[in-house]
Amino acid sequence: MHHVTNQYFKMGIQMAGVPFPSTNSARPIGMLKNCPAHSQTPLLYADKLAADLNIASIQIKDERNRMKLGSFKALGAAYVIASDAAERDVSNVTYVTASAGNHGMSVAAGAAAFGATAVVYLSSTVPEDFAERLSVIGATVVRSGDNYEASMQAAQNAAVHNGWVLLSDSSWDGYFDLPWRLMEGYTVMAAEIVEQIDHVPTHIFLQAGVGGLAGAMAACFRASWGDLPHITVVEPAFAPALLNSIVEGKFVSAPGPVSDMGRLDCKEASLIALAGLSRDANQFVTLTESECLETIAKLPKHDLATSSSGGAGLAAMMLSNLPTDSSVLCILSEGPDA
Repeated sequence: MHHVTNQYFKMGIQMAGVPFPSTNSARPIGMLKNCPAHSQTPLLYADKLAADLNIASIQIKDERNRMKLGSFKALGAAYVIASDAAERDVSNVTYVTASAGNHGMSVAAGAAAFGATAVVYLSSTVPEDFAERLSVIGATVVRSGDNYEASMQAAQNAAVHNGWVLLSDSSWDGYFDLPWRLMEGYTVMAAEIVEQIDHVPTHIFLQAGVGGLAGAMAACFRASWGDLPHITVVEPAFAPALLNSIVEGKFVSAPGPVSDMGRLDCKEASLIALAGLSRDANQFVTLTESECLETIAKLPKHDLATSSSGGAGLAAMMLSNLPTDSSVLCILSEGPDA
């Protein structure tokens, strides 16, 4: 595991025009009150795992059944589409995106719920069973490119050519409004945690792809708990987009091989997430493929079965040499079959 201390903590990397993540959970919580599929997900107490690691406590937010979509991503794109639907008729709107995983499911589910159309671009590395799941929900699936970045470029081109609405979970220069709103949806999870938890954690581990989950969570936890928790952001060693940007002090891409941590295998960070995490995170770490896979293989015996993406934060925590009085918070962001 490779560690980098964030020299920009509390200041943030200066990026003109890039907004920080929202911490306004009241808006998405208010909208979700009318959603029959919504219910609060549990906060688990992993006492046996804590004892095995010789630390005080581990609490885990379990997103494996969020709104029956199997991932925290249900709170993101579907919330954006619900926001649009509250303001206008979206039955003639086509939302297009690229996805390496559950973001596409959220776009598809949101579009289906409000009578819109969803088109999801997948790279050649995304498993076919995921494409089939998208089709069942009603999305049109298009294969394009050999990696997430190539499929995203294809989705952007299609949006321009067809007059569709691009709904990405990442952000870049000139594209902030929808991903900022999408990340605001994730704040529901943070608000639930703050309500459920019985004490402020000393350590928080947050896995990151483009950084939307980590950025939203870190911003909300700082707003609620101040500087106390030590926040660590976890990425694949094959896709250290956030870590490399922290090292360089500016946005940089991170080309590399395909990672088994497929949902986290993003070679470019979201600018909104980078702005927030450069201000709010204490440390950035990367996991090798073997470190992650071998560590998450130990989770099923604790009833914490997940994918290598969903358990990367837990894996980094388990591989860290934490003080015996540590109280840890992690996010189990998806199930083993997500």
